[in-house]
Amino acid sequence: MNNKITEITRRNIFDYIQVENIYWAGRISEIDFLSRMFNLELIPSLDTRFVNAAEDIWQHRINNPYDWPDNWIFYDDRFNLLRCEDSYFLNFLCETVHPIVRPDMAEVSKLIQIYNNNLRLDNYEIVEKTNISGRPIFMGRLAIVGNQIYTKRAHEIREIFNADYVTQQINQMETSIEVAPHISIGLAKELIETCCKSILQELGLEYDKNWDLIKLMKETTKLLKLTPDNIPNEVKAAASIKQILGSLSSVVHGIAEVRNEYGSGHGKDSKFIGLQPRHAKLAVGAASTLAIYLLETYQLKNKK
Repeated sequence: MNNKITEITRRNIFDYIQVENIYWAGRISEIDFLSRMFNLELIPSLDTRFVNAAEDIWQHRINNPYDWPDNWIFYDDRFNLLRCEDSYFLNFLCETVHPIVRPDMAEVSKLIQIYNNNLRLDNYEIVEKTNISGRPIFMGRLAIVGNQIYTKRAHEIREIFNADYVTQQINQMETSIEVAPHISIGLAKELIETCCKSILQELGLEYDKNWDLIKLMKETTKLLKLTPDNIPNEVKAAASIKQILGSLSSVVHGIAEVRNEYGSGHGKDSKFIGLQPRHAKLAVGAASTLAIYLLETYQLKNKK
């Protein structure tokens, strides 16, 4: 099995959890926790008196709770957390910080820090995917090169929109950069469209659902004051800023058009080379920069 998360990293994470005296199953039973990931009735028992792992765990962790140590799961070969596929290992870590399992946000923050401090050595990370009842739901993914700037921008956009849909859109956009660039590029374009439509709606202007990105940008910037009142030669400055905004929107729109040509869904010959993560990073960077500028301009206008 060709795992990128090494056994060294996995053991380090488990060691840290034990040193911090954090119980992996949180506030639910070990059987309930593991049932979220595994069918315990299909996993064999280590005790000849029992049929499966569910009965096994009940006997040795509930009926006789001191038969096995608290962290037995880390080293049980049936669950194979030290050598299982990366996706299963990451899923286990994410389950330990799920709101149902761990309501204490201080513990969640501590565990996420432990996980990411170790996972980044193998180019992985745990990030927020969405939320439920105001609590974060996490996912594991390959770390994005230069991710700090995307994370900062994404956080700013979430704060302004405060909408689950946008949060999910941004999370998927970030996650897809390395593994599915064409998806990330499409979502970058959609983010700008969502941003423009939201601003137009807030300002009371009806928009045509058939408007393309260029038309949405044109109508949005028409309503927003592009330069502060105290800037001399405002017309010239406004023209320059419009040119910058036009360039950013053109980058997103242009790459999205390329995505339509080079994305999946059409037969390609053996020499075909699809869009690369570097294209996605350009689109996501331009889209997030543009979205923040438009939203912050709208906020300033709204305050006035």
